[in-house]
Amino acid sequence: MSYNPSYCWILALALGPFFTQRVRDPQRVPKTITQLYSYYIYNILKNHSREIENPRDVLLRVGQMAFRGVSEKKIVFTDGDLIKFNLQPSQFLSGFLMELLERQDSARSVVYTFPHLTIQEFVAAVAQFLNPHPGDILIFLTEAHNTTDGRFEIFLRFVVGLSSPMTAQGLEEFLGPFPHQTTCRVIDWVKEEVKHQSGNMRSEAGKRSLLNTLHYLFESQNRGLAQATLGSVETLSFSQLPLTPIDCAVLSHVIGLCDTIKHLDLWDCHIQCEGIQRLGPGLHKCQELRLGLNNLGDSGVKLVSVALRNPECKIQKLWLYNVSLTDSGAEDLASALSTNPSLTGLNLGYNQLGDSGVKLVSAALRNPECKIQKLRLNNVGLTDSGAEDLISALSTNTSLMVLNLSHNSLTDRSVPALRHLILILPSLECIELYGNRFSETGKKELRSLQEPRPGLTVIV
Repeated sequence: MSYNPSYCWILALALGPFFTQRVRDPQRVPKTITQLYSYYIYNILKNHSREIENPRDVLLRVGQMAFRGVSEKKIVFTDGDLIKFNLQPSQFLSGFLMELLERQDSARSVVYTFPHLTIQEFVAAVAQFLNPHPGDILIFLTEAHNTTDGRFEIFLRFVVGLSSPMTAQGLEEFLGPFPHQTTCRVIDWVKEEVKHQSGNMRSEAGKRSLLNTLHYLFESQNRGLAQATLGSVETLSFSQLPLTPIDCAVLSHVIGLCDTIKHLDLWDCHIQCEGIQRLGPGLHKCQELRLGLNNLGDSGVKLVSVALRNPECKIQKLWLYNVSLTDSGAEDLASALSTNPSLTGLNLGYNQLGDSGVKLVSAALRNPECKIQKLRLNNVGLTDSGAEDLISALSTNTSLMVLNLSHNSLTDRSVPALRHLILILPSLECIELYGNRFSETGKKELRSLQEPRPGLTVIV
């Protein structure tokens, strides 16, 4: 967010007074986007409210105009719009609206716009939340949520965010108490939406809807609401849905509140290092992590390694398939693996490990506490030289059931060691070796091992 100049300006206005205080209250640091914008509007009201008799009334009228604009995808307003909502230009109003000079043919006229669309959406949300008819809020929420073009996406997050007492606290100084009845109705609406969407993760539209509802939970900062709505959810799947770093922060928040989530599927979600950094605090709580096809790089995998080192780590299956990991980053991962007794499945396929990277991983696999049952090192640049260390390490692992070394550069030189590995590991059920450089004789020799071992599959 800080890379956007408009947001930088909003941040400066919202948080400027906080950073100039001699004694700062950590509780006032905004945790959500709604809280940030609440501070922004609070500072406008604090600096301009004395210039007008009834700031609440005027703000509500500005908010109604803003809501009409959001509904109609309108960001520029005229004098006619101001008259329609019983508004007139004033110093107070200038805190919310900017005047622009518009030229039409030979004439000039003044038009008005909010400094940023998100400010328009926030003011619109405040107006709907403070509507004197609390029953109307459910109508607005339902109609806005059913609009599929995304125009109400941020507006809805703001409305839910305003249900948080911490968010409303500052604004109540100028706008009066936020209706408890409205707060309850908003919370009940979120509860139903999350429950409805939590089982809808098959389609892209379903995943997007669920993600939006998780944003509602984040903005509400309501621990009880999150636990009540996600208390029975074990899987969160957003595979192939692009996620921003803010989306990742929201997921981390939700996982942190709910101990039931065991499987987190973020396969091919365009996550990079910043995204995994936001996810970091909650990763160790999941039993299965699918992070494949994300450009994490060595620095991103290092953050995953931190989760593996957590004494309370519950990760059993870790998918780091094609995440741009190199031998340089493998050292930190291997160190974390050597201290983690919970991991039973590891997929490092399609990374640039090379023999040196695989050697580091092999050292971790030698740990007597290693419980790896399924190991995938397909297409990692492994040669016969690196295979010696790996096979030696795996020879001591009595838990190994599945081994994938396909699409590497192994030759007949590795056949004796592979035969030995297969013979001494009674737990081994499947070994995949296709796509290497074995001769037909070598392939035949490896396949022959299936005869004395019923239940063993050798794919070569």
